[in-house]
Amino acid sequence: MNEDEKLKMARAFTDQLPAPEEIRDDWGKFIIDTVLPEGVWSRPGLPKRDRSLITIAALCALYRPNELRLHVGRGLHNGLSRQEISEVIMHMAIYGGFPVAVEGMAIAREVFDETENA
Repeated sequence: MNEDEKLKMARAFTDQLPAPEEIRDDWGKFIIDTVLPEGVWSRPGLPKRDRSLITIAALCALYRPNELRLHVGRGLHNGLSRQEISEVIMHMAIYGGFPVAVEGMAIAREVFDETENA
């Protein structure tokens, strides 16, 4: 990936994960280098679909609603069904607590509704 492509992708990330303008491009490039597409998501040990399921579970349990919203959408894109996403969030009620699962269900429903109406 050349620098122009990296900058374009970095800005797409920072549109969704805002940062102060002073470090916006550096923040985006950091995400690219550590997470996507050259980071942990590109490792061969797990398919993206499984990584999405794990990420949704972790973000739900940690109560990270902004990131959860992003990753529910990415999970659908990576091949997860609405049923699978809902099941993992329900599973988090036991291991993360009912409040995080209730919030996770609300977020999943919003994302499902948005993708259905898109």
